[in-house]
Amino acid sequence: MEESFDLIVIGAGSGGMAAAKRAAAHGARVAVLEGDRVGGTCVIRGCVPKKLLAYGAACGHQLADAASYGWTPVGEAAPFRCDTSLLLARVRAEVDRLNQIHIGALDKAGVKLIGGWGRFEDSHHVCVLDSSGGSQRLRGERILIAVGGRPQRPEIPGAELGWISDDLFELPSFPASVVVVGAGYIACEFAGILRGLGVAVTQLVRGDHLLRGFDREASLVVQEGMTAEGIDIRFGQSPVALEGEPGELRLRTADGSVFASCGVLLATGRRPFLEGLNLEAAGVQQEGGRIPVDADQRTNVPHIHAVGDVTDRVNLTPVAVDEGRALADSLYGNRHRQVDHNLVASAVFTQPELACVGLGEEEAVERHGRDGVRVHRARFRSIAQALPQRGGRLLLKLVSEAQSGRLLGVHMVGEQSAEIIQMAAIALGMGATKADFDRTMALHPSVAEEFVTMPD
Repeated sequence: MEESFDLIVIGAGSGGMAAAKRAAAHGARVAVLEGDRVGGTCVIRGCVPKKLLAYGAACGHQLADAASYGWTPVGEAAPFRCDTSLLLARVRAEVDRLNQIHIGALDKAGVKLIGGWGRFEDSHHVCVLDSSGGSQRLRGERILIAVGGRPQRPEIPGAELGWISDDLFELPSFPASVVVVGAGYIACEFAGILRGLGVAVTQLVRGDHLLRGFDREASLVVQEGMTAEGIDIRFGQSPVALEGEPGELRLRTADGSVFASCGVLLATGRRPFLEGLNLEAAGVQQEGGRIPVDADQRTNVPHIHAVGDVTDRVNLTPVAVDEGRALADSLYGNRHRQVDHNLVASAVFTQPELACVGLGEEEAVERHGRDGVRVHRARFRSIAQALPQRGGRLLLKLVSEAQSGRLLGVHMVGEQSAEIIQMAAIALGMGATKADFDRTMALHPSVAEEFVTMPD
């Protein structure tokens, strides 16, 4: 028997859940289809568990600095060592707790959660296949695709021997050594986490710098910090084959080098997860492996929409959430709203941490010309490192329009960068100028005060 809904959401990640709950609040009859755990990449195998591991790694730094503040072992207490099996188990337990919370939130909102993978039969009908092989047919007046993305392995022999980022959260413990392949935020974050937890890390980068797409100077400061922490970064290395067996792997690169380790993390990019959707049956067009949408999240089929990483625009959790809510408000709340993708703050939870909003120096120069841009920066060792005398110098950077002084970008590398940039994003969105920052009284002693005391 066919069941009908005003809105069927395929995928219970951040964007899908946000759209479903908001649409239900507006009175729509909504179903969410999910073949995995509820919460999506962010909650289950991304932002949340990764940040918990980053906190665990940061504890090691705090313990290492403790003696400089007068903290010493009492009696015969041994130095601390991280039991990564215990840490991973506790992270997984927290993920399980959050999964249940999100299931409860959907139920409380009046959204029907249906376990199984959705597959289009036509533009209004979806077949849901569950883990036992059963299926049911649903009809949706409107359908939202919110299935997110998945990590991709490089096309080299033996790639199946390596881990993708999803796999790291399911390991019983971390091994003694890991080779990380990649230069993006996932590669750099995990390199820092693993090193902070005592793992020997070699990072292989195909190009000549880390974190492509971020301000180049900021990425170089991150690189300095990672190197200082003992991460062996090798540039100009293109993997060609992975050999061996679990626990004893050898990664060969194009220049003939061989890197041996206990494990290899292949952090070489993500792609929209379109497999199995049968988009052709619904007439939904694809473009370069993604689903293109207009400013109202519509695909080429007017009653089928898509949000989040499956559209491959700005692949961040808060963006997917806002897209989902804007869609629900527009369709069912009598409040047309579109998401502005032009000013989105982002952070990389490396060690040291990087956060930014707006244009990097290179992008600003490309748009406004070298003479049309002014750069203001401060580099210093924070007071938190005055006694330990460990860690590199922080970077705080303002990029402004030369003639008007309007800020084009704010960048920071160092402690609490994400927390500080979140507030700077408000100022940037309101059109703040360098003079506005200069007029703001500093809060001393703090790292953030340097943003309002930079000389012209």
